[in-house]
Amino acid sequence: MPEETLLKVSHLDTFYGSLQVLWDISIEIKQGEIVAIIGANGSGKSSLLKTISGVIHPARGSIIFEGKEITTLDPFQIVALGISQVPEGRRIFPDLSVLDNLILGSYNHRARPKKEQNFKMVYELFPILEARNNQLAKTLSGGEQQMLALGRGLMSETKLMLIDEMSLGLAPIVLNEVYKALRKIRERDITILFVEQNVRRSLEEADRAYIMEVGRVVLSGDVVDLREEEEVKKAYFGV
Repeated sequence: MPEETLLKVSHLDTFYGSLQVLWDISIEIKQGEIVAIIGANGSGKSSLLKTISGVIHPARGSIIFEGKEITTLDPFQIVALGISQVPEGRRIFPDLSVLDNLILGSYNHRARPKKEQNFKMVYELFPILEARNNQLAKTLSGGEQQMLALGRGLMSETKLMLIDEMSLGLAPIVLNEVYKALRKIRERDITILFVEQNVRRSLEEADRAYIMEVGRVVLSGDVVDLREEEEVKKAYFGV
């Protein structure tokens, strides 16, 4: 298992206005891992990703990435350091071509010199995107749009990908292909933190997982151990 800590989140409290949505969240991601954040709708999973990526700033706590504090940085600064987010619902630009969507992922100063190299990586991972290069993004299938969203994240010269609700609206056979791509992405030394409601599948695909309920982490550990936890069995597997 990887040893080097890439991301460390400590005692995070986050609010939307006066409404608190995260309470005392602490998580740690090691270089090369695939880590899942699991929980029902409203458990705070997406809020955690938005806080890490700088979309919202926490009221308390710290976020350390590669030894550097990023707690108060803005999203464009965090992307430039090597954290990319693939948002829930893909959020591609529907009236732009596949190629232009990918180019938009490469605008930070670290990514620009590596653009051609990253194009090659994206097309190796998702050959269908190269075949659809000149199509408008809105003409792609749901699975292809998810691949495009992942590809756009990869174009930013990312070290850590934050992926929000990847399986949303995807047929199981398409989702299998996307998870296969995630494993290939990890082989390229890119660390993955993904948010998911599908607990069973998450505990198959990740190395470790954090389970959230109502804005708090209630369980964490290696997925092999979590699958045997009585609380997990009762709450999620009906055992």
